[in-house]
Amino acid sequence: MGPDGTAAGFSGIVLAGGTAARMDGVDKAGLELGGRTLLEWTIDAFLDADEVVVVGPRSVPTTRPVTFTREDPPKGGPVAGLLTGVDALLRTPAVVGVLAVDMPHVTAYTLRRLREAATGHDGAFLVDADGRRQLAGVVSAPRLAAVRPDPERQHGMSLRALLADLDLASVPADGTEARDVDTWADWRDLQD
Repeated sequence: MGPDGTAAGFSGIVLAGGTAARMDGVDKAGLELGGRTLLEWTIDAFLDADEVVVVGPRSVPTTRPVTFTREDPPKGGPVAGLLTGVDALLRTPAVVGVLAVDMPHVTAYTLRRLREAATGHDGAFLVDADGRRQLAGVVSAPRLAAVRPDPERQHGMSLRALLADLDLASVPADGTEARDVDTWADWRDLQD
């Protein structure tokens, strides 16, 4: 429970602190698509969330109220980012959504589909056309807490390893939802 003793329904964690090694270390959150930053697109996907935490540098302005935080040490990977984000929430949610900042085609509709698919499971994640799990999903907060490793193991741990013992539904991407930006070529393709 949070400091006020209540449990929120759904909270979102935006992972925006990656290294972008294949993109010369650019801050992907600040890249613009259609006149808006990738961070703005990603925060908009959490339209239904009670609270949103951005794990990454506070380098890009936002119009929606969000909490910014960083892993310690920074750039610890998706597990360290997700768990740092959960720790920064003001209230303990029932369901945590997680989304990488470089997936601008994931929308509030996508996250609604994921939450619906998670019913009867520990969570649900978007999968691409090849069945690969994407960094876009929802997970039960109590189940996430149950598999949480100690702080030493979080840094550099893969999300797949963290969630290995959970019952996760796979939700096929609709259209371009699974497109992310890992390279400059990906970025150029996204502009089309």
